[in-house]
Amino acid sequence: MKECEPVPALPQTLQHPARLVPLAFLAVILIGTLLLMLPHARAGGGSSPFVIALFTATSAVCVTGLVVVDTATYWSTFGHLVILALFQVGGFGIMSGATLLGLLVTRRLRLATRLAAQAETRGLALGDVVGVLRLVMAVTVLVQAAIAMALTLRLHFAHGESWMQAAWNGTFHAVSAFNNAGITTYSAGMAAFADDAMILLPIMLGVVLGGIGMPVLHDLRRERRRPSRWSLHTKMTLLGTGLLLTAGLLTTLAIEWDNPDTLGAFAPLTRLVNAGFHSVMARSGGFSTVDLGRMHDETLAITYALMLIGGGSAGTAGGIKVGTFVVIGLIITAEVRGERDAVAFGRRVPVEVQRQAVTITLMAVAVVGAASLLLQSLSGLPLRDVVFETISAFATVGLSTGVTAGLPASAQVLLVLLMFMGRVGIVTLATALALRRRQSPYRYPEERPIVG
Repeated sequence: MKECEPVPALPQTLQHPARLVPLAFLAVILIGTLLLMLPHARAGGGSSPFVIALFTATSAVCVTGLVVVDTATYWSTFGHLVILALFQVGGFGIMSGATLLGLLVTRRLRLATRLAAQAETRGLALGDVVGVLRLVMAVTVLVQAAIAMALTLRLHFAHGESWMQAAWNGTFHAVSAFNNAGITTYSAGMAAFADDAMILLPIMLGVVLGGIGMPVLHDLRRERRRPSRWSLHTKMTLLGTGLLLTAGLLTTLAIEWDNPDTLGAFAPLTRLVNAGFHSVMARSGGFSTVDLGRMHDETLAITYALMLIGGGSAGTAGGIKVGTFVVIGLIITAEVRGERDAVAFGRRVPVEVQRQAVTITLMAVAVVGAASLLLQSLSGLPLRDVVFETISAFATVGLSTGVTAGLPASAQVLLVLLMFMGRVGIVTLATALALRRRQSPYRYPEERPIVG
């Protein structure tokens, strides 16, 4: 019998996850661009220009939600199906890929540290690749199906859509919400449902569940009755998420309550729901029920921070991640108190993790700052709009003050690069930092520089 030939291995330069993951996403983006350039993908006939197709495909795969054309009218049914498939693949790939990269990092640690990490997480088994993929698939299907059903029933009975139309719109928005894509098939967006909490609440739930991260969902599923057994990551993520959502809700209510162009146009209870909706969407959801360009500058400034922080690790949300933000807070708290260690929930945060959090945060701020200056020079827009657009693209949020479609092609290409960097850059940077850690055989003498 003839022996089976071995499967050719990937080139050594592509075996490192920090290279493989970006290339995989890039390949999907290019395929999506080509599909959207087909004449069948455009509603009015003819092929879509390359920049529009590239921008839309990148926004979908990177689950951002920024658009340069009206999704509802510009693309055909085939185009809508392509876009839905792109952000479904992008969301599933992000959740599974980020979780598997986290496992890979854990496996590269020393045996003692691996055992401690496994005891601490009590969840994802080391090397359980098939288990991770099954978990991601199960959560994705169940959550999206439940939200799609709720939206379909509401759209049919309360808004008069046919069963077929309601099922399509309900499914599209359920998938878009869970993947934090922020893309809608309605020309008016979610503004058409600003006074319908039964539409907004399921979408908010989908965004939160998709963006909170697979390790957290895994922990909640296994230890839902014993919070004391949750991992430190789960506790930090849930605490940070709760604080950020509450802060976004209260500040938006306080600042926009009397603004007739935003919340001021609604009844009191509707203002509360829409303020909560904005707080959730600013964390990477991308949908909006009001004209963000008419919000007060103070609200936009708070939204900057919420967008840049983003959601949980190994989820569909972008940003520097809640865990990173909480670690930065722990570092500051420990330094202010004069304590040696950064501690949370009776656990000490390793110095290596602290350094990674600082590195990721400072690099993200540097990218946003440099890109904002470049985008302003290319577009000539006010700084408030430029910074908002830059953070929204880099943190893969998808919110906009309404200037995206009017940007020149060069500025739109810059946003494409930012969306790609923000989506694959944070997780691969964190993985690369962890995998490159090595023990030096010697240490230099210590000397304290003056700080401050």
